[in-house]
Amino acid sequence: MGALDYIVPFVVGLGLLILIHELGHYSVARLCNVKVLRFSVGFGKPLLKWHAGRDRTEWVLALFPLGGYVKMLDEREGEVPEHLRHRAFNTQSVWRRFAIVAAGPLANLALAVLLYWVVFVAGVNELRPRIAVTAPDTIAASAGLRDGDEILSVNGVSVQSWQDWRWAVLKSVMNEPAASVSVRSTDGETATYALPLDGVVVDEGQDDPMTQIGVRPFRPPIPAVVGSIMAGGAAEAAGLRVGDRVVAIDGAPIADFMDLVDIVSKAPGKTLDFEVRRGGQTLNVDLAPKPEQVDGRTLGRIGVGVQRPAGDSTSMFVKVAYPPLEAFGRAVHQTWDMSTFSLAMIGRMVTGELSWRNLSGPVTIADYAGQSAKMGLDHYIKFLALISISLGVLNLLPIPVLDGGHLLYYVLEILRGGPVPERVMEIGQQIGLALLVMLMAFAFYNDINRLISG
Repeated sequence: MGALDYIVPFVVGLGLLILIHELGHYSVARLCNVKVLRFSVGFGKPLLKWHAGRDRTEWVLALFPLGGYVKMLDEREGEVPEHLRHRAFNTQSVWRRFAIVAAGPLANLALAVLLYWVVFVAGVNELRPRIAVTAPDTIAASAGLRDGDEILSVNGVSVQSWQDWRWAVLKSVMNEPAASVSVRSTDGETATYALPLDGVVVDEGQDDPMTQIGVRPFRPPIPAVVGSIMAGGAAEAAGLRVGDRVVAIDGAPIADFMDLVDIVSKAPGKTLDFEVRRGGQTLNVDLAPKPEQVDGRTLGRIGVGVQRPAGDSTSMFVKVAYPPLEAFGRAVHQTWDMSTFSLAMIGRMVTGELSWRNLSGPVTIADYAGQSAKMGLDHYIKFLALISISLGVLNLLPIPVLDGGHLLYYVLEILRGGPVPERVMEIGQQIGLALLVMLMAFAFYNDINRLISG
């Protein structure tokens, strides 16, 4: 994928989320009859600028799409004519100011609900929650799970897909020492097992939790039959044909297509002896995999695609879809789950239980944006929902400079019966700005570290 394949989904997606956030502030400000002077998506030099609306609000699309703002009439930022004083933000009741500020993050959470609802109604093809146990001494194997088991529920909550299964494990790791897992085995029998999780860690520096418990998606064996040949690849040059079945490489039997991939990837530039069955004949073909750089490693590639057996798709994938009303309930529940999980992760980073390496910056987000867009529109929409939740939760944190910091001031104003002193707010703004800069520095450092380490 080229740079534009990451930049375009990132800029479009982030721009949409910022637009919705600021529209939340703008809409409630208008409902409260507060005059909006400027609505900006992005910071820095304006790329587009125009005036519209009853108040001739200035609408701006700026150069750097990493934020935005709604500038309202306010006596603290300039002189306000007496006849417009009732429309200044600072003259509104504390409840109106609270509503205007809270509307931005809540708009992001509402957008996440809408995006999840669209995906749940339209349906998305997901991996079935069938497991392969990676080794006999793993947590999963010790608990009684076996190859081919299909996960039915975790802690009484139904599981429809691999993503549901993984998400259930993540939540359990954060809250429980063990999870109750119900499965259906390959012979149709159902059983429930206690899966211990006290040694599993959700952290950037650790393996994925599914790897830690010792499971991966179940994949039926796929014969090593050539389904397609890439033009200009090593396979085409050596004379392989679609339909050829590779039975051995350098004398090692090939029972599955992944056996072929494993041997080829470890032999870049090395000539291999392929034993191939074509029709009723057995042929020997010398073939040298071409070296290719993948995530900083040199791997061998021969340029062939697998021929998937009939029915392979239905055995590995399931379409997850719900009726509109049920989909809405699930969308709300998913948004709530993701929000509380994000808060729990932040809390554990603050207390030192989790590493700050879990913070991600714009480079990592752009990477995920590009990858999800490549996987399909449904996956990209789910990615946008996740980032919208993150944006909403982050802005609700009680840190001065963020929306949550302003909301904290308003809560204190309600409790003490009067505004928070200006000096206190100034000190809070300085502390909040320092915290925000520190968080951004951590995020950028983590991005750079991920790029260097691959």
